[in-house]
Amino acid sequence: MEFTVNQISAIIGGVVEGDGQQKVSKINSIEDANEGAISFLSNPKYESFIYSTKASAVIVSKDFTPTKSINATLIKVDDPYLSFTTLLEEYEKITSFMKEGIEQPVFIGENSSYGEKVYLGAFSYIGKNVKIGSNVKIHPQVHIGDNTTIGDNCIFHAGVKIYAGTKIGSHCTIHSGAVIGSDGFGFAPQKDGSYKKIPQLGNVILEDHVDIGANTTIDCATFESTVIKKGVKLDNLVMVAHNVEIDENTVVAAQTGISGSTKVGKQVIIAGQVGVVGHIKIGDGVIIAAKAGISKDVPNGETMFGAPAFEKGAYMRSYTVFRKLPDMMKRIQELEQKILNLSSTK
Repeated sequence: MEFTVNQISAIIGGVVEGDGQQKVSKINSIEDANEGAISFLSNPKYESFIYSTKASAVIVSKDFTPTKSINATLIKVDDPYLSFTTLLEEYEKITSFMKEGIEQPVFIGENSSYGEKVYLGAFSYIGKNVKIGSNVKIHPQVHIGDNTTIGDNCIFHAGVKIYAGTKIGSHCTIHSGAVIGSDGFGFAPQKDGSYKKIPQLGNVILEDHVDIGANTTIDCATFESTVIKKGVKLDNLVMVAHNVEIDENTVVAAQTGISGSTKVGKQVIIAGQVGVVGHIKIGDGVIIAAKAGISKDVPNGETMFGAPAFEKGAYMRSYTVFRKLPDMMKRIQELEQKILNLSSTK
């Protein structure tokens, strides 16, 4: 797909310096770009590359003043990084939503419907009473269970599995291998030491603008709904258990596990490999560091470190002591020896 520099400048609201009719067909880093590519310069430490880059166009700050001659056409903007991000978003929209039509074989169950500009990839399965909005892209080998509803402008990548009764809003992206609506981990211990499965009868609700990473799993609720609210972003390999609620614009990094019935607030940042126990509440704006273990409620705005996790300041003070433990142990042993020596001389 090819654009002129002028067309790109119009998308990001920039001012062109150079040949606005220059053709651009790819996006690349400033150090690796070649002819036909567009890149950006945001960090001053990469400025040297703008004088040697083979890129056809480079997005730069409005106040950028070159100290040498530049071959590339410049697009001047207020914030090069933000503008480049906007360009990537627009490019992704164009490329991701290009496909239309129904490949074969595809199974579509009774009373199921879909809107305009839908793509159904080969070997995809659509159950009964499924409602699919417009401009939805369902790639090969996706399974959509009965009674599922899907809003507009969603993308389901190859191999996604959506269990029956799931409700998905608009502008959602679900990556390959993700499973939405699998049974919650509910088993009742029996007197003989065995476990009896507790049926999981609820569903999963994903609101608008939710992104789900590859091989992430979200369990259905026991009775009602597991809810992932508007703007939530889940990385690859995240586990969300039954009855969990994650509030708006929270981000969760890879290999994190959130146990059942936990409530996670708005704009929370959870780093990788975090473990969260069940039936607790994590407040709004909380930051949880990598590999932390959350075992109790966390108030709004706290930053948590450690396993089990505690407040950042207390953790840092404790860690300062922890690092000194080998030296402290050596000094204690030396003092013990001195005391023993004093006792033996009496």
